[in-house]
Amino acid sequence: MRKVKVGMIGAGAIAPSHCQGIRLHPGAELVAVADVSKERASALAHEFHIDRVYGDPAELLRDPDIEAVSVALPNFLHASTAIGALQAGKHVLLEKPFAMSVAEATEVVAAAKKSGKIFTVGMNQRFTREAQTVRALRERGALGEIYHAKAYWCRRAGAPKFGTWFLHKKRSGGGALLDIGVHMLDLALSLMDNFAVETVSGFSYLKFGNRGLGEGGWGKSDAEEHLFDVDDFSGGLLRLAGGATLLLEVSWIRHQADADRHDVELFGTEGGASVYPTRLFKFLPEGSGYQIVEPKGGELRYSHCNRHCNWIDAILGEAPLEATLEQALMIQRVLDALYESAASGREVVFAKR
Repeated sequence: MRKVKVGMIGAGAIAPSHCQGIRLHPGAELVAVADVSKERASALAHEFHIDRVYGDPAELLRDPDIEAVSVALPNFLHASTAIGALQAGKHVLLEKPFAMSVAEATEVVAAAKKSGKIFTVGMNQRFTREAQTVRALRERGALGEIYHAKAYWCRRAGAPKFGTWFLHKKRSGGGALLDIGVHMLDLALSLMDNFAVETVSGFSYLKFGNRGLGEGGWGKSDAEEHLFDVDDFSGGLLRLAGGATLLLEVSWIRHQADADRHDVELFGTEGGASVYPTRLFKFLPEGSGYQIVEPKGGELRYSHCNRHCNWIDAILGEAPLEATLEQALMIQRVLDALYESAASGREVVFAKR
């Protein structure tokens, strides 16, 4: 098996997860890292035995030895870095969210198609053992017609470190919705096997972070002034083709009993399911009672349970991408629409395609 030589762009808090995923694949070799903080880049290089360290991502992209890059930078750099990498002839895995807006995301899609390179947004929740088990339940018809779903990731006090770029709208594009809400939104639509969104009605609140409450400590970026101008609680209702609905809730900070809870729950005509923990709910035959079971075993579509392995497999021509360009673009459209609806107080209707 040939080795795909991969560069890591970004050395922040999520970068070790990227490096671990790349090294998990026997056909990948992690050879370089770039970050504007030479100190963070050097520390990551030391941890993962990476030979080349760059202080500027552009230097890494000029390295002809590197075939693919995994990008984990602040959100406002996602689109420009992805486009630059594609134009440099590199395959790209981009950390979520896709971009700051659907307009930016559309530019990346165009660059990806023009380049002919493998591009994906690394949606890690799709690859968990639990999510794959529920997907298998749906595929074998255990749920019947899925007509509704609930998706949520709600923290009581789990905002990123105060003063970091996560909390500044000009650099992040949004708050809890773009940070953790995107995971549950993507997972829910994937498990429903329905990305045909027709209408979006959203809400968005900032009630605690701007008061200095709810810091969770995530992030390695240097703290600056205490500016918190993004949502700490958001969500909405989506209507999908065929009449199905999806209710989404996501918070960094809000009053609740649990410190953290997240799940996707599916409601079908033949059964219901939850992902975390993985459970199947259904009537027993002939109305003899009700059953709640924890499905065990079964062959997983992705035994590696890893987004980077799927990406490397696609580069090597050994498997199709799980998260497609079209799906990633729809997720960005929905995120934009949720914020638009929250601001206007009106439902956003998508043009049918």
